[in-house]
Amino acid sequence: MAGPTLKVSIIVPAFNEERLLQPCLDAIRNSAGVFENHELVVCDNNSTDRTAEIARAAGARVVFEPVNQISRARNAGAAAASGEWLMFVDADSFPSRELFADVAREIAAGRSIAGGSTVAFGNADLAPRMVLAAWNLVSRMTKWAAGSFMFCETAAFRRAGGFSEELYASEEIELFRRLKRIARKDGRGMVILHRHPLLTSDRKARLYGRGEMGWFILKTIFAPRRTLRSREACYSWYDGRR
Repeated sequence: MAGPTLKVSIIVPAFNEERLLQPCLDAIRNSAGVFENHELVVCDNNSTDRTAEIARAAGARVVFEPVNQISRARNAGAAAASGEWLMFVDADSFPSRELFADVAREIAAGRSIAGGSTVAFGNADLAPRMVLAAWNLVSRMTKWAAGSFMFCETAAFRRAGGFSEELYASEEIELFRRLKRIARKDGRGMVILHRHPLLTSDRKARLYGRGEMGWFILKTIFAPRRTLRSREACYSWYDGRR
């Protein structure tokens, strides 16, 4: 669908993801056939478990980023990629063939320089599902992609300067704000796909609970700069709980 010569680089940043990386890579392998030309790049973000070993056994090209930061991991994966389009999939997410087919059609249409997808949990309590539903609405209205699944024209990604390495969370929103400005200059758009939502893990809700996650959201709303630029404040991404 995306054309015989167009190459899509699928990038998976991974920090201590030996529990969920294999099913993630299985889902990608089972779905990526919709792209006639693609590659799989896993960025091992200084893991201490079998993350890199699992990725290599699955046939992925593995690159290493020693600084434990999601922005740096995604940027390292993008730097190693050779495709005209980049797709970022979090290691605890499981994209379907239907979602990849929607991406391939969007790329072939040439209307957008970047996009994402609405997100769904498999089995989660009501509160996390309500928060996710609110995010999906905001995502579609603003054209901000969830970090768990994004795709972008490589040239536009390079023009934007990649993910900000000053941020420890919400780096995808900051990037998409810059990409929207580029899209407007080029007379193109951004898209949030919604027919086949990305299935992703609800583990943060399970591991940290309403109190911890609610407090982080409040800090982000009222002190975004200080919160998002602090590894300590964004500990749920970096403390290794899995």
